[in-house]
Amino acid sequence: MLNSKSCAVLHNNVNIQYIGLGVYNMGDKTIPSINAALKNGYRHIDTATRYKNEKEVGIAIAESGIKREDIFITTKIWNDAQREHRQREAFENSLKMLNMEYVDLYLIHWAIEGCYCETWKVLEKLYEEKLVRAIGVCNFEIHHLKELEKFQSIAPMVNQIEIHPKNTRKELISYCKKEGIVCEAWSPLGSGTLIDNPVLSEIGKKYNKTSAQVMLRWDLQQNIVTVPRSTNPQRIAQNIDIFDFELSDEDMKTIDDMNENQYNSITGADPNNVTF
Repeated sequence: MLNSKSCAVLHNNVNIQYIGLGVYNMGDKTIPSINAALKNGYRHIDTATRYKNEKEVGIAIAESGIKREDIFITTKIWNDAQREHRQREAFENSLKMLNMEYVDLYLIHWAIEGCYCETWKVLEKLYEEKLVRAIGVCNFEIHHLKELEKFQSIAPMVNQIEIHPKNTRKELISYCKKEGIVCEAWSPLGSGTLIDNPVLSEIGKKYNKTSAQVMLRWDLQQNIVTVPRSTNPQRIAQNIDIFDFELSDEDMKTIDDMNENQYNSITGADPNNVTF
């Protein structure tokens, strides 16, 4: 049986906790949110250069009293560093901001055309130097992964993508699974737009769970790692409290059937048109 400490295993045998805390643009709420998460059993924190809170993440971890090796830290390289060929510098700055000697997972935040294969070679070097325990990508479509394959010496271990019931990404998830790439869901609650969805709320009533817990359990039963964002201590606690029930096959299918056309349902940017 899975529990709150359960992990997915990356293809290099590194473990990543299924439930993490996303800290997108939390600002001064970053440290108290991480404190609440760690108190409730989270050991996986997901940040990025773009979130402008790597320093706060580092402070929270250092002050937690928990051993660094017991917490899984993800950060990501932003687009300007790729375009300006400052990949190594960007990583070193992230390490400095985090005040850490290594990062558990380093990701390419977006597939910048003409840049991401070069960036990947830098990530491979960081991995070989043991400055990162795992490397991967975000927001990569199948064609991006196929293009990267032409240049890579090490396959991505993770692809972090927008996944929620209105944007199920079944084809991409299937492709990643076939290639040994673990999928990780950002915006797993549809950026909050699905919290009051009547279908999910009705399913939740059957299990005495919230719609958010239903969505996160739906991820878990697909072996998808997920990093919901919240600054509310009660919701942070609820988001990891999803290991005492299991959605039926019928309910899983009902949620799957909520899928809409990807580009009508994304809450972020189009991965094929990254101009920022």
